[in-house]
Parts: sequence; structure tokens; C-alpha cells
Amino acid sequence: MNAARVLAVCCIVALLGACATRKPRTSAPPPTGLQKEAAKPHETTLPQSQRYKKPNDSEPDAVSVDVSKLVEPQPRVEPRARYGNKSPYSVLGKTYSVLPQAAGYVERGISSWYGAKFHGYMTSSLEPYDMYQFSAAHKSLPLPSYARVTNLGNGKSVVVRVNDRGPFHENRIIDLSYAAAVRIGVWPKGTGLVEVRALDPAHPDAEHAAPPAVSKRLGEPRIYIQLGAFAELANAQRVELEVRRNKLGPVSIETSRINDREIHRVRLGPMATVDAADALAARMANLGLGTPRVAIDN
Repeated sequence: MNAARVLAVCCIVALLGACATRKPRTSAPPPTGLQKEAAKPHETTLPQSQRYKKPNDSEPDAVSVDVSKLVEPQPRVEPRARYGNKSPYSVLGKTYSVLPQAAGYVERGISSWYGAKFHGYMTSSLEPYDMYQFSAAHKSLPLPSYARVTNLGNGKSVVVRVNDRGPFHENRIIDLSYAAAVRIGVWPKGTGLVEVRALDPAHPDAEHAAPPAVSKRLGEPRIYIQLGAFAELANAQRVELEVRRNKLGPVSIETSRINDREIHRVRLGPMATVDAADALAARMANLGLGTPRVAIDN
């Protein structure tokens, strides 16, 4: 055997030996369900038009949960959520501020609700929205926080855990989950006149934790459009005169004393319905009269 052939045989033997000792190449294991989920872009990074499968919100397709048997959340002290508490923040060209604390917050206004379209998707605090839980969205309360929401028309109330931002409709103060809306009679009407009263879990026996006196004894709640609150009566009178010139409806100035100061509120109304209030508020904004807010009185 010549030298060239001997060298070739040796090379072949060496290669065969290397192949025999080398570990077989294996493909990477398929990703698990959690890994697949983590690899997907989070829906909050998508525009609203692409985020949800359903184009319009609605009640559940088939109601399998008896809302009357659901248990209201028990207010407890919780740390602020890592997400959803940036202040100020902007949505649809408007800027909002988050309150430093929930305790002491009380407001009356119009409530809406949200349901099946958002069920299972992330809230602003990155908790999944569950329409069968007593929860709510609010523009300025810290996330999470707790509030008692009372329907001023029938006196029914529910404790909700606020874990989402919204509603970003000019004349709405809170967006209730489907379950909460059913509990107090806001569903299926769509909107309701409510009082939102923040609860302080650190002081559960505080007076503000109790349901408010309701309108059943005082008459039906009335809806007003409030154009502003002024320290100077002359400023309030100028706004009142402008409303009269535009023949927008019955307008009045209501004066009250707060901390030894007189405050003059210019109000238009009362309005017959929430839709009428929405239409009038839009008309006033188009006339350059600012962005009025809805006020609820008994």
C-alpha cells in the first residue's frame, strides 16, 4: 500500500471515530404555552382598532353567572399598581391627573358600564378584566382602590375595586363592570346617575364608608350642565348672559359658601335625560363656551 493510500485510510478512520463519539444534534424543544404567550405582543401595545376581537361592547352572549350571588370585594390595603398610576397621563388629546390618595373622594355624576368586548383583556393596571367581578374604571382614583357606588335613582349600592382607567367620555365619572352595573340597576339601561364614594381600607369604620342618603326620600335626581364655578359674581353673570343670548335653556346661578368663601355656580337645566345632557354639552362646546360638566342634584 503506497503512502498516499495509507494517509487516506487514516483520515477516513479518524473521521469515523469522530462521528461515533460526537453527540447527535437535536432540535430545540417546542415552546410551551406560557412561552408562546410571552412572545406575543401585549394587546396594550396595539391600537384600539386592533386590540379587541369584538367591534362593539355588549352583555355576555349567554349569562351563566347569577350576579345576585356574587360576593362584593372586601376593601383591603394594597400597594399601588406598578402600571396605570402615571400622573399626569394623556388620552385622546386630554390630560388627566391621578389623585395622591383615594380617601375623601366623593363625586356625583353619570356612570356607564363595560362588558363582553373587554372580558379577558388587560386593564390599565395589567390585571385581566373580568366582567363578573365587582370592579370599575376611573380617570383619577389610584389603582387599585375601593369605592362604594350608589345608584341615586333606586338607592342600590355596590362596593367595587377600581383597577382600570376610563371612561374617557366627557360626561361620565365611572365605568362599572357588567356585574356591578347589574347589581345596582345601571344595566341594561346603559347609564345611571350615581354617587362614587371612595373607601379607606385603613379606616374601615370611618363615616364615609357607609352608603349615602339616597334620593328615594328626596325626589328624583336632576341632571344639570355646570358651566363653571366662580369666586366673583360678575364672572358668573357674564357666563349666564352668554347662555341666555344663545337661548340654550333655563340657566341660573347658585351661590354656596365653602371655607368662608362664596362660590357662584352657573348651571343649565335640569335636563330630562342623560342623552339630552350629552347633546347640550356638545352644542355648548361647539359654541366656544368651554367644556361643561354634568352635575347631579337631588
